[in-house]
Amino acid sequence: MAESLPEHERILQEIESTETACVGPTLRSVYDDQPNAHQRFMEKLDACIRNHDREIEKMCNFHHQGFVDAITELLKVRADAEKLKVQVTDTNRRLQDAGKEVIAQTEEIIQCRLQQRNITTVVEKLQLCLPVLEMYSKLKEQMNVKRYYSALKTMEQLENICFPRVSQYRFCQIMIENLPKLREEIKEISMSDLKDFLESIRKHSDKIGETAMKQAQQQKTFNTALQKQNNLSYGRNLYINNDAIPETRNEVILKQNLEEEEEHEDEVLTAHDLVDFSPVYRCLHIYSVLGDAETFENYYRKQRRKQARLVLQPQSNMHETVEGYRRYFSQIVGFFVVEDHILHVTQGLITRAYTDELWNMALSKIIAVLRTHSSYCTDPDLVLELKNLIVVFADTLQGYGFPVNRLFDLLFEIKDQYNETLLKKWAVLFRDIFEADNYSPIPVSNEEEYKIVISKFPFQDPELDKQCFPKKLPMSQSVPQIYIQVKEFIYASLKFSESLHRSSTEIDDMLRKSTNLLLTRTLSSCLQNLIKKPHIGLTELVQIIINTTHLEQACKYLEDFITNITNISQETVHTARLYGLSTFKDARHAAEGEIYTKLNQKIDEFIQLADYDWTMTEPDGRASGYLMDLINFLRSTFQVFTHLPNNNNDHAAMSGKVAQTACMSACQHLSTSLMQMLLDNDLKQISMGAIQQFNLDVIQCELFASSEPVPGFQGETLQLAFIDLRQLLDLFMVWDWSTYLADYGQPGSKYLRVNPSTALALLEKMKDLSKKNNIFAQFRKNDRDKQKLIETVVRQLRGLVNGMAQHT
Repeated sequence: MAESLPEHERILQEIESTETACVGPTLRSVYDDQPNAHQRFMEKLDACIRNHDREIEKMCNFHHQGFVDAITELLKVRADAEKLKVQVTDTNRRLQDAGKEVIAQTEEIIQCRLQQRNITTVVEKLQLCLPVLEMYSKLKEQMNVKRYYSALKTMEQLENICFPRVSQYRFCQIMIENLPKLREEIKEISMSDLKDFLESIRKHSDKIGETAMKQAQQQKTFNTALQKQNNLSYGRNLYINNDAIPETRNEVILKQNLEEEEEHEDEVLTAHDLVDFSPVYRCLHIYSVLGDAETFENYYRKQRRKQARLVLQPQSNMHETVEGYRRYFSQIVGFFVVEDHILHVTQGLITRAYTDELWNMALSKIIAVLRTHSSYCTDPDLVLELKNLIVVFADTLQGYGFPVNRLFDLLFEIKDQYNETLLKKWAVLFRDIFEADNYSPIPVSNEEEYKIVISKFPFQDPELDKQCFPKKLPMSQSVPQIYIQVKEFIYASLKFSESLHRSSTEIDDMLRKSTNLLLTRTLSSCLQNLIKKPHIGLTELVQIIINTTHLEQACKYLEDFITNITNISQETVHTARLYGLSTFKDARHAAEGEIYTKLNQKIDEFIQLADYDWTMTEPDGRASGYLMDLINFLRSTFQVFTHLPNNNNDHAAMSGKVAQTACMSACQHLSTSLMQMLLDNDLKQISMGAIQQFNLDVIQCELFASSEPVPGFQGETLQLAFIDLRQLLDLFMVWDWSTYLADYGQPGSKYLRVNPSTALALLEKMKDLSKKNNIFAQFRKNDRDKQKLIETVVRQLRGLVNGMAQHT
């Protein structure tokens, strides 16, 4: 109990010294102590309160007398205070009455001061706002007169300088809100102008390209003339004298060109003269100021790519006329001239990498288009004009810095197409020449006609020169015409090779290769077709052989002709040779073969007229009519061969050789045909009378061969063509079977050329006839013996044939 009393005192002290809001924890400690602590605390609290009450009472008792004294004095002062209050109130009333006027004037002064201050403030604010309003008015005026770039600059000044000063005003907020709209309006207007510009250059690109190509061609012509003049001046300076040298024609032409260049110098038009580029400049500046240059660049490039694809798309009938190609090239040149101009006058709108990429894409498309459309061209003149256009096109773009090597490579491909069209054209010319030729030697009646012929064709024959007029040249009219056309072909090929930036060696090689194609393919094909034509007779074929000989000899002159054009010696290692020799040799061989074929065909026609009675008992005593007609035909034919004009020993030897070969071939074919007639499977029976009649025909053939229808055969060479028939017929007519069978296989056999199978086939035909005609042969002893002999010979021949088969 004693311990808790100090604790209660401490708690009471804390309560007295602590603020009322903070006594909660102190009071809580009362309840946290021992049981009945609250009761004891309340008792202690009541005791403390009683102590304080006694102290208060003591203090009040101590000060009570002073309080009473103060109240008494205050009551004494009350009356004086009332008087003072009345006096103050009166004084205040009078003072208020007196200050009313002053207050009114003072309020007026204050109001004036406020107005003056407001006016000053307004003036200051107006001085801030007026430049803004004036600049905004200026902006509106610039928009009205379409000075959009200046308007954007004005907007920048408004935003950066003016608006920050007056941003608190509503009109400023309205202006600030309008500026983005104005910017968008400017962007839309400038983009519209750009679209109009793009449409304009699309329409004018062909005119721009045409002008650029024309200028490039004029420049090239001028440079070529200048170069020729420099070369000429260099050559003349080597031999210059003190005397005045007269002007040459080239110098006069060069001066005229220079004068024309000076006259038209002011008339030279550029892309800038034909198209107003201000919209693109303006639009670029506007978008740059707006910070959206990348969008503009992307849009411009995208639209130009689309236009490039349209420009590169050709018309379907472009290949029909040169104007179609010219329009196509002009549009492309115009497009890239514009791009080159944009590249050099703007910074960043397009780059060299972009133009190179665009050009590479266009170049691939151009090459593909030209490959396709040039393949449709069948006119060499159109292909040549196309080549010239491509050269001008390439030179023009090369002048603007675009690589064009692939275009010149393409020209080499088109050159092959050009050569093909030339070959087709010259094939028609050759056919017309061959159709118009009479295949007779060229007659010349006087010296003038002779010179005209040799001026067209390099013909030399000393023997013919010694003869008097009139005389005949060995070749026909087609030879000089063919020679002239080959030279014209070379000139036509040369036209394509010009301006290709190739060396003389390459041009020489191209000319020789194209000429070789003309000779080995076109002319050779025409000759082969000519030889195969039905209306070409034997005489014409012989003349064709002579013609090909002269054309073959003229090949060396064609090589000299090409050498003179290109100034490339034939001794150069890489120089190609003309293959005319093999061409004309093949044609001669074909003509000779055709002669032999036609002769054989004619012989077959006569053979088909044969009408033998194979069962006749006795011969007619004279040769068959068809065979005599055939021999007369052969004789007259070979007379034509031998009577051809052979002014030249070579020609005589050639025609003689052809005649000999043809005569031998005809005799061999006749002999083979007669042998096949005897051995024909359809011929089942044959009599001895028929063999004797057949023998008379063979005798006529042998007489023809021995009559030397063509001079030059040695001994009995021609008669050997009928040796197989002769020995076979002799064997049957003499009935010398014992000799045949005994000497068979011996080199000196009388019937060495008689084959056992041939003799067996003919003998069986005779055997069958004997059986049919001799029904009662068994009653005649001689007939029975003959029949037995035939059967014996047949058995022996079969034995020989079987032995040959086994040996084989």
